[in-house]
Amino acid sequence: MAGLPPGLSWAAEVYAGPVPIGANPVGKNCAVGGVINHMGSLMAPPIATPRPRVTFRWTQRLLWQLYGLRPGTVLNAHSPASPPLSSASIAAELYQRANALRAAAYDPASGRLDYAGLAGSPRFAEYRAYTQRLPSFDPADLTTPAERLAFWINLYNALVIDAVIAFGVSGSVQHSRGFFWRAAYTVGGQRYALHDIEHGLLRANAPHPAIPGPHFAQNDPRRRFSLDRLDPRVHFALVCGARACPPIAFYTAEAIDRQLDQAARTFINGGGVTLMPQPKEIWLSQIFQWYASDFGAAPLGLGSRRPLLTFTLPYLNGAVAPSVVHTSLQSSRWTVRFKPYDWQLNDEAAVVR
Repeated sequence: MAGLPPGLSWAAEVYAGPVPIGANPVGKNCAVGGVINHMGSLMAPPIATPRPRVTFRWTQRLLWQLYGLRPGTVLNAHSPASPPLSSASIAAELYQRANALRAAAYDPASGRLDYAGLAGSPRFAEYRAYTQRLPSFDPADLTTPAERLAFWINLYNALVIDAVIAFGVSGSVQHSRGFFWRAAYTVGGQRYALHDIEHGLLRANAPHPAIPGPHFAQNDPRRRFSLDRLDPRVHFALVCGARACPPIAFYTAEAIDRQLDQAARTFINGGGVTLMPQPKEIWLSQIFQWYASDFGAAPLGLGSRRPLLTFTLPYLNGAVAPSVVHTSLQSSRWTVRFKPYDWQLNDEAAVVR
């Protein structure tokens, strides 16, 4: 992500100001109460589609009822009947089709995607045809954590691309009402939106930062496919369509551990951590604030931010940055801040205008 998915999108600016390492900022302009900023982004026009089985927690049900969202909103509706697919074939084909999208649209120099060029391409048509086979796939066939990680990360990243094109997103995914709730596929008879994949599955059924409690209800049939352990490196693999997101990539079960390490290293050294020697500030991506508890810190990065720095240390390249962070962990002379997240669409068209 990924960055904080707007859906609720979450919050007015939560406190992102300077905090000396180890200090507790509670009481210092801590806008934890302002956790609902873009509620209007949940409003979505109803789409007439088949209605996959879905179970809501009461908080999600309230939001869906309040903003008129429908469980039948999926991008692979009207799927033709197809024989059941094995985990090996479906995962391999997803990796192949998704990588073809990347090859056709991604510019490594700018880190952006040519959505307009991709929309009418044969590779996108082939990927769309592939999604019609997902309803017949049983996620239970993904038996190992590595298989589940690779499959769901790949599906998330490809679904974002599909939804940006399908919803005609321009400017920012935050301008597309309910983007992270509406963007969804039917997989094995169940509806999986972007929020479901990220929080319910990949984050081991952890809460959305703005919605307390487990993402999936106790009786939600999708819950059994959740990862057993939250690997914080997934945040550097999920690409939510924003410029501040990590570079897009796709993953294999065989190499997932090495690939996630590389994703973390690329993101952290590509702007996820920035050192400002004067006036002794360390700036972290806001991902580290929104998901601070995933990295071993208190929610929202309140209190000590040492766990966040400790996480980044093994991934920092060169000699200066690791030395500064290591020194910072031994003292409170450096201040840790969070960068405002750039939610502008990672669209290649914006480069050529």
